[in-house]
Amino acid sequence: MPELRILVCVKRVPAPGAQITLTPDARAIDARNLAFTTSPHEECAVETALQLVEAHGGEITVLTVGPADAEEQLRVAISVGAHHAVLVPSAEDPDPQATARAIVDAVRALESDAGPFDLVVFGNESADAGNYQVGIRIAYALGLPVVTGLKGIETGDGRARCEQEVPGGRDIYDVPLPAVVTVKEGLNLPRYPSVPAKLRANRKPVDARAVTRPESKLEKLRLVVPEGQGKQAEILEDASQVVAVLQALGVA
Repeated sequence: MPELRILVCVKRVPAPGAQITLTPDARAIDARNLAFTTSPHEECAVETALQLVEAHGGEITVLTVGPADAEEQLRVAISVGAHHAVLVPSAEDPDPQATARAIVDAVRALESDAGPFDLVVFGNESADAGNYQVGIRIAYALGLPVVTGLKGIETGDGRARCEQEVPGGRDIYDVPLPAVVTVKEGLNLPRYPSVPAKLRANRKPVDARAVTRPESKLEKLRLVVPEGQGKQAEILEDASQVVAVLQALGVA
């Protein structure tokens, strides 16, 4: 099989467990004290691309739409084995429609420079917005087949065998390449970079690809942080209290 050319799209999101606060106008997340990471589904997307290239040869380009600070997430992907990094600058988090349009324009520009991608890989949904839309929108715009929510993928003879987990088993889809796929967390165990790999990645250039953003057709009114579930701890001072708790739970 010829070598694969794979594009992986990732997103910079607040680290899991972070305390989310909003700006005074409630229209954005206050990021001043937040740590950021790559969305977990997309970490698995990067690992999927790495495994396919290790099996068949080829190269991986990782792309994100976001602020300049999102270079950090691109360099993490470089440090584990991706070959090229592309940043589509955006000062704010665009809606799914605008994000898809920006990525489509970037894909067309990249393909005009170096040829078509065999596979465009997304996480099934981002960890912050969870819109489930961008990969599907891009496949439609590019006229490519798309399979979502993958728990397994293999490529060969110009086709992709995609496994989708369903109650009682798995659905299998066989699609021609090029194609768009979205993968779910748990498909694989993402590798993590060594310190030397991180240092090497910091010296790699990031290709900034400015695209014309279409006017958004969605209006953001405000964001709302869901109420957290209250938690409390009780210290049990002797065995009789432990027994009483177990009896209340029906296990003693």
